[in-house]
Formats: sequence, C-alpha cells, structure tokens
Amino acid sequence: MSLSFLRDRAFLREMLTIALPISLQQFINALLNMIDVIMVGQLGETSIAALGLSNQVFFVFILLLFGLTSGMAIFTAQYWGKKEVDPIRKVLGMSILFTSVIALVFTLAATLMPRTVLGFYTEDAEVIEIGASYLGIVGFSYIPVAIATSYIATLRSIHLVKLTVLATVSALIFKTILGYMLIFGIGGLPALGVRGAAIGTASGWTLELILILIFVYAGKTPLAANPLTFFTFDFSFFWRVLKTTLPALANEMFWSLGITTYNAIYARIGTDSIAAINVNATIEGLGFVVFMGLGNACAVMVGNRIGAGKKDEAFETVRRVVILCLLLAWIIGVVVILLRDAVIGLYDLSPSGEYNVRMLMLMMASVLWIRMFNFSTFIGAMRAGGDTRFALIMEICSIWLIGVPAAYIGAFVLHLPVYYVYLMVALEEIAKAFVSGWRVYSRKWIHDLVNV
Repeated sequence: MSLSFLRDRAFLREMLTIALPISLQQFINALLNMIDVIMVGQLGETSIAALGLSNQVFFVFILLLFGLTSGMAIFTAQYWGKKEVDPIRKVLGMSILFTSVIALVFTLAATLMPRTVLGFYTEDAEVIEIGASYLGIVGFSYIPVAIATSYIATLRSIHLVKLTVLATVSALIFKTILGYMLIFGIGGLPALGVRGAAIGTASGWTLELILILIFVYAGKTPLAANPLTFFTFDFSFFWRVLKTTLPALANEMFWSLGITTYNAIYARIGTDSIAAINVNATIEGLGFVVFMGLGNACAVMVGNRIGAGKKDEAFETVRRVVILCLLLAWIIGVVVILLRDAVIGLYDLSPSGEYNVRMLMLMMASVLWIRMFNFSTFIGAMRAGGDTRFALIMEICSIWLIGVPAAYIGAFVLHLPVYYVYLMVALEEIAKAFVSGWRVYSRKWIHDLVNV
C-alpha cells in the first residue's frame, strides 16, 4: 500500500479543494444534529426515540434525492470535464423536476398520515404521538430540500463547493438556534418541545434554498441562466441521462428501505434500544464526515477525468482515495473507542441505555474501515464511473439476502441485545467489500457517457 502519492501536491490540492468544504459542511451538520438530539434528549428517552424515528422518514427521503442527484451528477461532472455548460443546465432541470415529484409524495405522507408512517417503526403510542407532531411540521420543508439538493449536487460537480457550504452551514446554525429557543421557550417564545425542533428544522431548510439561489445568481455562476432553459432537453438526451440515473435512484431506495427495516427491528427490541441506536448514529455521523468529503471529491475528480478521456487517471484517483479512507477509518475507529465514555455522559440515558450505546460505539468503530472501503469504491468509483446497474445488483443482494435476514435472526430468533444485532448486520458490508474490490480492480466500472 504505497503512500508516495501523498507527495503529489497537484492531486492533493485538487482533492482537498473539493473534500475539505464538503467535510466541513457535513461535520457542522452532524455536530448540530447531535446538539439537536442532546436538546431533545433533555425531554427524555421517549422524545429521543420519537425524533429518531421521525428522522428515518427524512433519511429515506434524502437518500432517494441523493440517488437521483448523484446519478445525474455523473453527467454534470463528465460534461464539466469536457467543458460543456449547456448540457449541465439541462441535467439540473431534470434533477429539479424529479426530486420535486419525490418531495411531493413525502410531503403528503408526512403531513396527512404521520401516525401511519411512524406505526411502521414502533407500536409505542407515546413515541408515535410525539413523532407525529414533529413529522407533520417538518414535512412542509421537503420540496425546498429537494430543489436545494439538486443545486448542491450540480455545483459540487463543477467545483463550486464553497457556495453550497456557506448556504448549508448558515441554514444549519439558524435551524439550531431557532430550535433551541422554541424547544425550551427562550427569549419570550413558547416552549414547544419536539414541535419547536420541527419548526426550527423546517425554517432552516427553507432558508438554505433561498441562500443557494441568491449565491448562484448574484455570483453569476454557470447555472445563473433563465430557469426555463433548464427544461429544454429532447427525448434522446432525457433517456440517456435517465437510464443511468434510475439504477442509482433504485439503489438508494432499496438501501434506504433496508436501513429503515434495520431500525424497525431495533425499535421492536425496545425503546431504549432504538434510542441507543439514534445516539450512536449521531456519533457515527461525526466520524463519517471525513469520508463524505473524500468520497464526493473522488466522484467529481473521476467524472471530470472520464469526461476528458483520461481513464487511467480516473482509476489511479480511486486507488489513492481508497488508501486514504482505510488509513483514516482506522484512526477514527481508535478515537471513537477512546472517547466513548465522555460522549455518553452528554446524554440523559438510563443505565441500560448507556451500556447499549457504549457497546454500539465499540462495534461501530470496529467495522468502520470495512464500511468506508465500500463507500469509497461505491461512490468514488462505480457510481462516478456510471456503473450504476452493477452497483444496484450488489446493493440489493448484500442488504436483502444477508443484512436483513441477519438482523431478523439476531433480534427475533436468537433474541440478542441490540449491539450484537448491529454487529450481525455488518456481515453484509463484509460480503460487499469482496465484490466491490474485485469490480474496481477490473476497471469494468469506467463508462464514458458524454463522448458518444
């Protein structure tokens, strides 16, 4: 595992220019989400569970958006490498169109039948009631989130990352401050509890879209054009983009449904178990930010190189990023293990809840390097290279033939504690690592989609 590429300043400069702003954005997002959980956690474990399960709906929604926009970003990155702007605007138009349709469906479900949706995860009536009050408010922000996500993915693929970071971070800070004031009734505002957190979240995501549009047009970026021109694509262009994007969308749909199924299983082990899973997820999110930056930077760089006809450079970029992800995953895993007791002290948990979180953090840290290997090969290579159909098949088989059965057996047949069920689920990551490693090494994932 040669590290000589660390002396390649041009490579590091290009990668860090993209990766650092994304990692900073993700870090602040994860940190403020953790603060949200801590604030709501002062209301008790039931409120933590309600917030966590309500956010599972947003989790599925945002993953579908990610699948769609990252699938379309394959084209925008390759067109940027080819130095063509007009097709990038058309791809953005398609992205806005499809993400808005998805958002409308989720908005209707969240606002009209929140209790039915939450009933999939838990039978705890109090958790459902508190969660429904949160979901019914946050649902109104889904359409602004969808449009903002389309712009963010496109801006990243053309190396305008700082604009998206500034907008998102500003919105997150606003969301957290407003949520704090409304949860506890600060500054003369009513103390609304979980509903206050929902109002803060919905307001923050709406502000994010407003800021992004201001930055795009005031900064005269390549996307600062008449929005009507975004929707002037013909059928052949439409289909060429869609046939690569749909597998990416389906991939995220099946993956998110798998993760949702995991959480439904965790929740049925017990309310303290799903509360522990939610606390662990916030810590995991903090550790994940580095890899989000590296993976997305790799995807942009690989797409640019494929579009420019430099396939060997695309492969070498993936190799280097995979090595970096493995090294960082081992380091972060050790840090998580060393700091877990200090982190647990931030939450108001029962003794059993504290023990569950302590064990979950140990399990999470132990398998982090495998998950990050898969993330870097999946996002940085296969999806960036347009190999979306193979990635879809791999994802479906690993989750639904290995992960979900393992979770079910662990929880309902063997009756294991939640942390051992979590570890059994990691079997799907191990299987996926062998397949994704072989696929990347074969170079069969490299597809030039724009020079046709």
